[in-house]
Amino acid sequence: MIELGLRNDVYRRPLATALDRLGLREGWRCVDVGAGGGDVVVALAEIVGRDGRVYAVDQDPHARDEVAKAAAEMGQAQVIAITQVAEELLLPEPVDLAFCRFLLLHVVDPVRVLQRMGAAVRPGGWVVAQEPITSAGRVAGSPLSMPDARDPDVGAVLPALARDAGLEIVDAWAEAPAGVGPGPVRDYLAALTDVDPGDDPIVLPPLVTVVCRRPG
Repeated sequence: MIELGLRNDVYRRPLATALDRLGLREGWRCVDVGAGGGDVVVALAEIVGRDGRVYAVDQDPHARDEVAKAAAEMGQAQVIAITQVAEELLLPEPVDLAFCRFLLLHVVDPVRVLQRMGAAVRPGGWVVAQEPITSAGRVAGSPLSMPDARDPDVGAVLPALARDAGLEIVDAWAEAPAGVGPGPVRDYLAALTDVDPGDDPIVLPPLVTVVCRRPG
């Protein structure tokens, strides 16, 4: 199993499972679409090494700068940060893997984004998307909500979106971290909602993962 440098990421296990499933290794070229602060980018860069390349794409210039800073601190010259809208994804070269997580719930046209990700990879290359079913999360038995997202439950239809984008689905599953009391699950929820759940039992939103290939 691939070991990722994402110790405080409660969703790191489904990501590691997906990357292990497709055999990510040194020398690969990857893109993280909606890279945010760059945690996943840095983890990917550690695996692909100096002979690989990781494009970190985000529409927010501040996020681009954060990714560049994080990569520089780790000495990862193989990371290239780009400011770009996901629906218009265009890279200077084909990549082996296009990845997104917690992105499609915010975009206007998720199928368009998945199509652009599919076009960015080489024929037979990989597309991996991970999105939540927010309302399936529970705190003390009550459902969660994410009012700022366009489609907080987009994970529930993620396999269909990938199919509609013309991708070949190789694997798909859902996984939800759970906990009670002090620990990473409570810390994650508090950071996400600005509310400390105390000792209430928590089931975080299931994260749906689809592992796809570009046909051909």
